[in-house]
Amino acid sequence: MALQETGGHLHCRAIINPPNPCRSVAALASTGIFSEAVPMSQRTGVLLLVSGPSGSGKTTLCRRLARDGEAHYSISCTTRPVREGEVNAHDYYFLTREQFEADVETENFLEHAEVHGNLYGTLKSEVLEFLKRGEDVVVDIDVQGAAQVRSCDDPLIAASLVDLFVMPASEDELRKRLANRATDTEEVIALRLRNALEEMRHAGSYTYRLISGSKEDDYQRFKSLLVAERLRVSRLA
Repeated sequence: MALQETGGHLHCRAIINPPNPCRSVAALASTGIFSEAVPMSQRTGVLLLVSGPSGSGKTTLCRRLARDGEAHYSISCTTRPVREGEVNAHDYYFLTREQFEADVETENFLEHAEVHGNLYGTLKSEVLEFLKRGEDVVVDIDVQGAAQVRSCDDPLIAASLVDLFVMPASEDELRKRLANRATDTEEVIALRLRNALEEMRHAGSYTYRLISGSKEDDYQRFKSLLVAERLRVSRLA
């Protein structure tokens, strides 16, 4: 408190000292927030599970995220036939049913399931080591596989997991997208449509849902989800 003369009168004036920046930093340091044992840039990776029916655009989103260097794209194993233009160890690891079942026996899969009459699975080696290094992993996965990952008792998986369901705005839009896929026969399209409608019933099991619109808008929202999840304080290692 200080006295100040104004027009022959004395007034009381409170003096508020500005905070000392050094003292403020020292106070924060004493709480451990800047502890050298936990660097500010160090965190565990995000495991982003992405599901959705055929034609939803989920694979395109996952691939673009990896191409932009935002995450490691986990390459799945499958027993389905190779489609024209696909490359082994880039699109999938194409295995015989015998090879796939051998990997199941040796517990090499984080999850595996049978979809559309073919076996699909995610290798542990495509996920765990990346997460431990603080790298984000994006997995294009069906609803059965996602349920298996959610139930996994590995604490790293539980802490890293984020799940998103991508779906078209309507059944008519889904039909249109499936019909535009030149790689499938009419019988395959009909099967995929039936399976897609069944898959969409599981959308409520996911934490996030993306209703697909334009490719660019979908990607910006998709990437924003990953960026936001990186900011979780709980991810600090």
